Amino acid sequence: MKHILIYSHDTFGLGNIRRMLEIARHLVESSPAVSVLLITGSPMPHAFRIPQRVDYLKLPCLSRDVQGHYASRYLNLSKDETVRMRANIIRSAIAGFDPHLILVDKKPFGVENELSSAFADMPARRRRPKLVLLLRDILDSAQATTSVWRRQGYFEAIDAYYDQVLVVGSPDIFDLRREYAFPPLTAAKVRFCGYIARQPGRQTRALLRAQMGVPLHQPLVLITPGGGQDGYQLIDAAVKGLAALAPQQRPRTHIVCGPELDAAARNALAGALQSLPQASLQDFSDDMMSLMAASDVVVSMGGYNTVCELLTLRKRLVVVPRVRPVQEQLIRAQRMAAHGLLRMVHPDQLTPASLWQAVHAELSHDAPVPQLQAMDGLPQVTKALFDLVDVNAAGLPGLAPSPRPSLPDLYVRPVC
Repeated sequence: MKHILIYSHDTFGLGNIRRMLEIARHLVESSPAVSVLLITGSPMPHAFRIPQRVDYLKLPCLSRDVQGHYASRYLNLSKDETVRMRANIIRSAIAGFDPHLILVDKKPFGVENELSSAFADMPARRRRPKLVLLLRDILDSAQATTSVWRRQGYFEAIDAYYDQVLVVGSPDIFDLRREYAFPPLTAAKVRFCGYIARQPGRQTRALLRAQMGVPLHQPLVLITPGGGQDGYQLIDAAVKGLAALAPQQRPRTHIVCGPELDAAARNALAGALQSLPQASLQDFSDDMMSLMAASDVVVSMGGYNTVCELLTLRKRLVVVPRVRPVQEQLIRAQRMAAHGLLRMVHPDQLTPASLWQAVHAELSHDAPVPQLQAMDGLPQVTKALFDLVDVNAAGLPGLAPSPRPSLPDLYVRPVC
């Protein structure tokens, strides 16, 4: 049995935990010889379906403000005390689980360098695990990313510790080797795997619409700001814009506000919707794919997971990207809008009127959303990891063993 440990720091939103759980699921479904331990700082792992041979270890949570500064989220501890506790837990987990491979999400040394001590212990271990860094397609602006990576020594960390860097994106959209000026040794370890397509939802479009009381011919708009911690501006604009429309112009609208939306804001939204019978509100769904498939237009922020889900479904999408503290979502929305994959409304130009103008423009489109070809991220990540730990995946679709290249390939709450 091969042990794979996945580290996901998860200080903000639901994107990281959803993405890493999807990778863990694909790993264990692709081979009976693999078990996965997920180490996460997310407060929400219990809300997701955890497959057999996957377990998780939850770290004390950190929070991050709009300036990107970290603090202890729940415990009456300083940031440094919380990070030190997290680092000790991680070190103990590595020693006890004894992984053959460690997959690290985004930060080569972890959040606040909490992986550094674990890496320092590795030479004394009887078997050094393979180390793989997983990067999403876009991190931040070129200036901000290269500045942080040079200051934190991330390029040197990859050269010294990591066997491979897997990018769940396409160089046709964003080639981070060039955009972030990766040095040659670092760039040589990069392998683009494609975007992560998602599995179909658990309910059919017809069944879900029947449950919501929405006929198949009636337009349905879904509003979802992801985790919801910073999504109130988007939802507020959507609700105010819907209220300003004439009743006959209001499409059926469903809002998933996210489990991290402030309770006072959530209550205010519920109150506003009492005069809008065309709209409904839900806190959280672990089956967003079904909700998205049942919708005609989705309005969201520009997080990686949400965009991948909608690219999989080829749904009409209006994106209002987050622009602070990082510009990742803005850059993704701009690049994909240029490819005709979505419509973007910049948050500085977001008004109730501009948002619904964009929604109605997408509702009027008859042509299908273009197909993005590079949507094989899951099988490609699985294949790369299995190659490193010699797991035989012969006979499984998209996972036949391949020669190791010397250079990289260029729980749901009721609707109220």
